[in-house]
Amino acid sequence: MITPGNVHDSVAFDEVCDRVTEAFPEVETIVADSAYKTPHICKKIFEDGRVLSIAYKRPQTMKGGHEWWKYVYDEYYDCVLCPEYQALAYRTTNRDGYREYRSNPNICVNCPTRHLCTQSKNCVKTVQRHIWRDYEDLADDARYTPKYQKLYKRRKETIERVFADAKEKHAMRYTQYRGLAQVSNWVKLKFAAMNLKKLARWLWKEKLSSFVFILFFPLYARNPVHA
Repeated sequence: MITPGNVHDSVAFDEVCDRVTEAFPEVETIVADSAYKTPHICKKIFEDGRVLSIAYKRPQTMKGGHEWWKYVYDEYYDCVLCPEYQALAYRTTNRDGYREYRSNPNICVNCPTRHLCTQSKNCVKTVQRHIWRDYEDLADDARYTPKYQKLYKRRKETIERVFADAKEKHAMRYTQYRGLAQVSNWVKLKFAAMNLKKLARWLWKEKLSSFVFILFFPLYARNPVHA
C-alpha cells in the first residue's frame, strides 16, 4: 500500500490491517514497530480478539524533568499522583480523547521540585491520559511476554529484510517518478519482480531436493543404514 510521504504510518494502518485479516482470518498476533503504538490501533486489535506485539515507545516528557513513571494514576479516585505525593485532579477531556489532570497552583508554588515538573508561569502541571490507555497497557504487557518477544524478533528477519532488499538491490531508496499514481505503478512492478524471484527460488529448492534424492537413492539402497 503506497501513501504520500506526509501520511503517518499509523494513519494508513486501518486499511492495511483490514486487508491482511480479511485474507488471513487465522492471524492471532499483529507485530509492528513503535510508530503504530497509538490508542486507536491498540483498541482496534485487542477488540478484534488479537494481540499486538510492538516495540518500546519512548514517552515524550520534559527534558531534564521527572521521569514519566513517577506520575502514578489512581484508578479508584481517578487522579494522578505527582512525585511529591500531591493529587492532580481531573478537569476535562479534550477533543483528541485525552483526559487532563491538573495540579493545584497554590500547592505547586511552594513545591521544591517544581522546576523538574513544570515551567508554566501559573504553576500548574497538566498530565494527559487517553481514554483508551488500558489497551496500550495490554500492548505493554504483551511486550514482556516471551511468546510475543520471539515473534517480534522475527520481524527483522522477514519484513525488514524485504525492505532492505528493495532498497539495496532494486533501487527503491529513492523514487524516480512524481505523483502517487506513477510511484504506485513503479513500486508494484518492483515488488512483483521480487515475488517472482522468491517463487523461482522455492521451485528451484523443490527440484534440487528431488534431484539429490534420486542421485543418492541407489547408494542408500545398496548400503542401507540400520538403526
